[in-house]
Amino acid sequence: MHRFPPQAVTCSYLSPLGPMALLATDDALLGAWFEGQQHFAVLDTFQKRPGHLLLEQARSQLNDYFSKRRRVFTLALDWTGGTTFQQSVWQGLRAIPAGTTCTYGAIARAIGNPAAVRAVGGAIGRNPLSIFIPCHRVIGSNGQLTGYAGGLPRKIALLQLESAI
Repeated sequence: MHRFPPQAVTCSYLSPLGPMALLATDDALLGAWFEGQQHFAVLDTFQKRPGHLLLEQARSQLNDYFSKRRRVFTLALDWTGGTTFQQSVWQGLRAIPAGTTCTYGAIARAIGNPAAVRAVGGAIGRNPLSIFIPCHRVIGSNGQLTGYAGGLPRKIALLQLESAI
């Protein structure tokens, strides 16, 4: 379970794939979840601040991404609410370029733990920064499109947007 700083603020973003919730501090984006996503953080205790600078930057970069004008996000991200293992997996996900895919096994090998394929899958499913940390780019070893916390139709749409499938 993630622990977020109490001073974090939230806003919503209406993506082409459905509503999203964003969470940030003044220093970094902490979360980006599709509404109804598995492991969606409860944000009721955080102040809604749609005009917050970093949240506005996140919304702008998402607009550019969905309009195919951006392939790389440049916001400061903070995923330190995860375990050390989860953080290593999420760092590994950031190395997957837009327009490509990678397997769970390749991520496990990249983080130096080749036997941890199932644990890698669990960490990927708990990624708090959907799209910004591209967990949608991970596929099964046989090339099949496997689960996505935001729903398989969204995973397919994201990979199609990036021309990865």
